[in-house]
Amino acid sequence: MNEFSQQLMARYFGNSLLQWGAFIAITAAVLVALLLVRRLIRARHAVLASTVEIEFTERFFQVASRTTSAFLVIVSVYAGLLALKLPGNASRAIHTAFVIAAFWQAGLWASTAVLAAVQRRRHSALASDQAAASSLGIIGFVARLTIWSLVLLLTLDNLGIQIKSLLAGLGIGGIAVALAAQNILGDLFASLSITLDRPFVVGDALQVDEFSGTVEYIGVKSTRLRSVSGEQIIIPNANLLSSRIRNNTRLRERRVVYTLSVDHSTPRERLQRLPGLLRELIESHRDVRFDRSHFARIGPSSFDIEAVYIVTTPNYGRHMDILQDIHLRLLERLDREEISLAQPTQKLYMENPPPHVSTELQPIGSEEGEAAAPGRPPAG
Repeated sequence: MNEFSQQLMARYFGNSLLQWGAFIAITAAVLVALLLVRRLIRARHAVLASTVEIEFTERFFQVASRTTSAFLVIVSVYAGLLALKLPGNASRAIHTAFVIAAFWQAGLWASTAVLAAVQRRRHSALASDQAAASSLGIIGFVARLTIWSLVLLLTLDNLGIQIKSLLAGLGIGGIAVALAAQNILGDLFASLSITLDRPFVVGDALQVDEFSGTVEYIGVKSTRLRSVSGEQIIIPNANLLSSRIRNNTRLRERRVVYTLSVDHSTPRERLQRLPGLLRELIESHRDVRFDRSHFARIGPSSFDIEAVYIVTTPNYGRHMDILQDIHLRLLERLDREEISLAQPTQKLYMENPPPHVSTELQPIGSEEGEAAAPGRPPAG
């Protein structure tokens, strides 16, 4: 009995066998309890995620279920080590390891919470606010980058690295990196500008210089358009914002300038009736607001009648239907009125030559005094 008691009280690395047993028991008990709690949390999250409604408790369980097994082991070991007497250096090292593990686990929780919030917002925005849906990906990326940058800085600080000098060095190196990657950074800031200003969103029909297409994706580096001919157009965000963009999706009304050019031979009485004729044809359509119609100009080969109207619907097909009907009915009325459309013509006026200049062509060698050509008898 005394020998068994002596073995229990024997010191191993400064602690008795009884203390080491307490360490193992506490570590195992805490680990089993934490694993059980995590399993219950994940099961509860699976039940809540199966419903259509998204509740606050569901997000809480979703974040908690992202607790890693490595962190649970570190917490269990740290709790068991409280039963041991450790040297100062070892105690500080273990405490530092526990704090660093807590920082990384907190970063994972925060990143999961950000992703959950972004997904929830995107799900609700797809039906009502496409601008928010298109920009949430960029916002989520910036938020997660900020979270993990902060975690890295806290980790380095706990490892004894001087952050101030590191930040100063990074500042100098950052200038060189910024100069080398200025195009990438320009696209990144341009994507943030698109996110905040929202000149267009996913699904908008854009015309950028000579390209036309529908926005499919707004990324950190570039924006992707699906062109009207089917191919995908990838435009860097910086170039996109520096261009003149026409957002046809936000078109509310379409102003149309209609010009009719008739021949100069058109009588004045018929010419006076043409502005009223155009007004009559335009006002006969629905979804149209008439503006004006005038004999606008006298061209070099035509009389130009100009009419302006506004199509009150953004539908391009409806605009073309109205324009086609105006064309057909106008041609019919012009045929009835015997009015000819102007043709690009050019008249050339030639003056009579002076009377002392002969216009009669003489054959070569037939002038008086000129010798006859060799081998040919002289004239007459």
